[in-house]
Amino acid sequence: MLKSNSHRKSPIALKLFYAGFCLLLIGKLFLASVLDLYSDEVFYWQASMYPAIAYSDLPFMTALLIGIGSAIEPGSTLAARALFIILGSSLPMLVYWLARPITNSQQAIEAAALTLCLPLAGFLGLLAVPDVPLLFFGLLSIGFFERSLRTNRLLYWCATGLVVALGLCTHYRFFLYPAAAILFLMVFKSEQKQWKNPYLWLTVGISSLGLIPIAWFNLSYQLSSASFYFVDRHPWEFQASGLLHIFKQAGLVTPPLYAVFVYTVYLLYRRAANGDRAAGLLLSFSLVNILVYLLLAPWTDATSTSIHWPLSGYFPLLVFTPLTIRILFKNVSQRWSLNSSRLIVLSIPAIGFIGTFIALIGVGSQAFQVQLQPVLGSGVLSNKMAGWKEFSQHTANILQSEFATTTPVIVTDNYYTSAQTGFARLSDESYTMDNDKAIRDGRITQYRLWRREISGLSDVAGRSVLFVTEDSTLTVPDKHAMMLEVCKRVDQLQYIDELNLFNGDKTFSFYKANSLLDTSSESDYRYSPCPFPAQAWIDQPLENAELTGNITISGWAFNEDIGVEAVYLVIDGIRAGTSNYGSNRQDVEKTKNVLTDPNSPNLGFNINFDTVTLTNGYHQLSIEIENQLGIMQRYGNRRISISN
Repeated sequence: MLKSNSHRKSPIALKLFYAGFCLLLIGKLFLASVLDLYSDEVFYWQASMYPAIAYSDLPFMTALLIGIGSAIEPGSTLAARALFIILGSSLPMLVYWLARPITNSQQAIEAAALTLCLPLAGFLGLLAVPDVPLLFFGLLSIGFFERSLRTNRLLYWCATGLVVALGLCTHYRFFLYPAAAILFLMVFKSEQKQWKNPYLWLTVGISSLGLIPIAWFNLSYQLSSASFYFVDRHPWEFQASGLLHIFKQAGLVTPPLYAVFVYTVYLLYRRAANGDRAAGLLLSFSLVNILVYLLLAPWTDATSTSIHWPLSGYFPLLVFTPLTIRILFKNVSQRWSLNSSRLIVLSIPAIGFIGTFIALIGVGSQAFQVQLQPVLGSGVLSNKMAGWKEFSQHTANILQSEFATTTPVIVTDNYYTSAQTGFARLSDESYTMDNDKAIRDGRITQYRLWRREISGLSDVAGRSVLFVTEDSTLTVPDKHAMMLEVCKRVDQLQYIDELNLFNGDKTFSFYKANSLLDTSSESDYRYSPCPFPAQAWIDQPLENAELTGNITISGWAFNEDIGVEAVYLVIDGIRAGTSNYGSNRQDVEKTKNVLTDPNSPNLGFNINFDTVTLTNGYHQLSIEIENQLGIMQRYGNRRISISN
């Protein structure tokens, strides 16, 4: 990358590109086959089962791509992600194609290689998410637009219109691409003549076809999709954390490469000011995609804005980044030795490429929870893309053993668990009680249209039910409220089983009912008892308490409708004692509004324990509650220090 002869191909750069490309592709293929689909991916898969030109959160493109892949091998995560891997892996080639007529062959190869060194870019394709086709069509649109301006060939103008239309069928964020093109034609004086070019208006007409899916959905459903993206999703109140946007981006891009990008923007500005059309074009697409998110960061969705949304702005900069690195090398070599200068400059892409692999390893670690948990401990690794195969197998076993003579509908507490049952081909009739995350993610409207949420349960009244909750994502009050809603809609809900994965980091509870009730008319009536979760609290000892000698562990526990049978002390995961349960706690009865626990108000417990049985140092203390149906539930987890 450092040779002064910029017109001679660099075999080293080409070999490094091939090696890096193959390593990343192998990694993506492997991880795509072992990682389960996470919530966004499985929702897009579910959308593909209901073909439409637009859905509540996106137009059709992402669902179409994941649907085509899944049709190859239903239930395969690799097949579902196949087209995304192809599109994501083609991005370096598109960068080369974009750069080749603007720079030269060597720098175009280096720009393609640098794509692998931009962590979020090298990572693209592993997951079936809309960013992949968005960037694919985005780079195509820039390349065809540049060729249209340079050659004025009808073919390129039509191709520009087509890929812009496809991009608009992918995501709202693609609007920034035509916005950047408009800005360029308005600001760059030598290209203002294009407004009189009939080919440009033909391109605008073709591009406008991509607005049809978005317009159709919003006009049909009270602007619900646009309202989510432009109003409901964002706080629209100043958040000081948004001022950290630039630092988060620098961390994600890697600080050295981010600094190079900043200098590249400066170089592009100078070249554009001197009449370089290509520089002005790339600068427009880059700055629009970067500055919009930078300026809006304090008022918008902090998580998405600060992570992957600005990625579209970095790709145009890659075209001139090899030139920037050459200039940097020249400046550094004036102060340092040649070898030191090479080492400093080559560390920029090296750190970026390492960052790409760290991103792959970070996501891929989810598939190896069992192997890594003993080293890292519980609660460290994400499990959004892990455990769903085990969940599916466990659910299949329950369906076979508990519903041998009938086919139940499956009802879940969240939409992604519902979608996972469909992806695993466990049921074609799954419903969600989710009115929380589905709203936050802008998907509740879609489930209402599909009648796969609460209102749709009236369509299957009289059917048997398998109800599933992902307890590891629910607080106890949240689960209590969810159980209450379900118990109003079934004849009698019975606890079946619990699935505990990854040392409790991912847990599910399973229940069954013989019949869904017709709840077309609202009623507070429910069959009793309802298998509510127990609620409890440990009053003493406090977190990080230093204990010595004989101590008393005290607190309270209750279980509405059912009652508590016993409370046990658990130290470091092992049962260590049994409590005296049943002391009067009228304060708890009043404060927690306990209504149907048969033990109320005798809800208190205390356990005498001699700490000399433990080694000095830190230990984990919790309780285990057994209700009168024999259901066990762990509660609380406090660190204590023993000092005898």
